[in-house]
Amino acid sequence: MSRIAVTGATGLIGSAVVSALAQRGDTVVVLSRNPELATERLGADVEAFGWSDPAHGSPPSDALSGADAVVHLLGEPISQRWSEQVKRRIRESRLLATRNLVAEIEGLPLAKRPGVLVSQSATGYYGPRGEEELDETAAPGHGFLASVVKEWEAEARVAERASLRVAVTRTGVVLTARGGALPKMLPPFKAGVGGPVAGGRQYLPWVHLDDVVGAILFAVDNDSARGPLNVTAPAPVTNKVFSKALGHVLRRPAVLPVPGLAVKLLFGEMAEIVLTGQRAVPRRLQELDYKFRQPDLEPALADALRN
Repeated sequence: MSRIAVTGATGLIGSAVVSALAQRGDTVVVLSRNPELATERLGADVEAFGWSDPAHGSPPSDALSGADAVVHLLGEPISQRWSEQVKRRIRESRLLATRNLVAEIEGLPLAKRPGVLVSQSATGYYGPRGEEELDETAAPGHGFLASVVKEWEAEARVAERASLRVAVTRTGVVLTARGGALPKMLPPFKAGVGGPVAGGRQYLPWVHLDDVVGAILFAVDNDSARGPLNVTAPAPVTNKVFSKALGHVLRRPAVLPVPGLAVKLLFGEMAEIVLTGQRAVPRRLQELDYKFRQPDLEPALADALRN
């Protein structure tokens, strides 16, 4: 049994990670802006510590001291219109919070430091890359999101100088009905007016929530899991293929195209996530023999919509 500290524990991925850790018998400690709410949502068996301002304040050392691993999942949601204020929050909630977390870990006595930091990242690191297949050796891309993710990972990897093994999980589009992108896609498809976006040729690096959780726990446990890990299904698909699969699972037509201009009008600069994509592949996870729980798109979509 290990003691695992988790940030962002009440979020979509965080709550699933906490549940999986607790189910396998680990002691889970969470750092939250609202520890009372965290306890209410996650259960009384979870020990909650307050971290009221992650971007501008240090996390409580008692939550980190003696932990075997830290799973760091904090970050302002990306899926919103990117005003300058929102972009600043997206950047600061990742870079500054990670910097503060790592500084606190470095300040712990060596015997009390966790051995592992698994820090959330994103396939946005690669930027828009068309049909290019991207494993973890690919260079970073360009644009706002790519620059944020590159700097975010760099902040996490500072912990390596404190003798931690650091893994950064470059997560794709997470499939779950509980939140994220999939519920936003459903209304037009259910109404029979869904279809590919802007021609549908852009790749979508999808991954089922079960494999996001599985990969994070794998990174916690596996001494060889270090550096960047693409947390995506083995076979990325184009938006057109994804739309067809979603329509098939919902038993609805999925042939009406969505113009790129309409997406830009709706989402502004954030539309680049929808209109571009990454053909990211999980090379390192496969080399480390991670077994995907949901490797195929249609069964993964059907399962996500059931849960």
